[in-house]
Amino acid sequence: MRQEKLTVATNEKVAESAYFMRLSGNCRGIEGAGQFIDIKLDRYFLRRPISIYDFGDDFVDILYKTVGGGTFAMSDLKPGEVLDVLLPLGNGFDLNKRGEKTLLVGGGIGMPPMYLAAKGLSSMGVTPQVVIGFNSSDDMLPMDRFQALGIEPVITTVDGSYGTKGFVTDAMKDMDYDYVYCCGPSPMLKAVFAQAPDGQFSFEERMGCGFGACMGCSIETKDGYKRVCADGPVFFKDQIIIG
Repeated sequence: MRQEKLTVATNEKVAESAYFMRLSGNCRGIEGAGQFIDIKLDRYFLRRPISIYDFGDDFVDILYKTVGGGTFAMSDLKPGEVLDVLLPLGNGFDLNKRGEKTLLVGGGIGMPPMYLAAKGLSSMGVTPQVVIGFNSSDDMLPMDRFQALGIEPVITTVDGSYGTKGFVTDAMKDMDYDYVYCCGPSPMLKAVFAQAPDGQFSFEERMGCGFGACMGCSIETKDGYKRVCADGPVFFKDQIIIG
């Protein structure tokens, strides 16, 4: 982990309450899917942890949703503004541990790590299945990067306004898979956990510091309490306790 000054290159609305941002600068050291960055914003004490959508040595892409004051402030940032960013943070998905028929499952803003996992697997000659869930078509995030990999994700919406009506687990019932990578809100993780034979799960917990000092994002696992920000956010299915 290190602290960098990164410049906003792009910040544009891509869906209802969702934005795409590219930050430019020294982004070396990012390893892959499941890691995140932590952004400091003026007038806010706590940084904002955001999953990495894509990256290179001189840029990092994120998708974020406006859900509170901090992310609303982010949506007002203009190209050229400079942000104080901690990166890279967290332990991501281990793409070398997978099944013969790997399925990527994302819920809402949990989609970006799934794209990055798909990109990583594709570079290894593996084409995964992908299912992404949203509340409605208004919430849908762009799927063009998956399509550029030759992957057409199965889309579910709770209200049936696009794709399969229902939840990601409804679509999973008709899919043939033996291993899951998953990222999304807690109710979705719990439902996918109950249905998946094996896999890795990325948790979305509220974080104070983002690098393990405050212990505020600790969860109980079969190996004791673990910090989501430092020991995760990705955990293996056989580690997880989901009540």
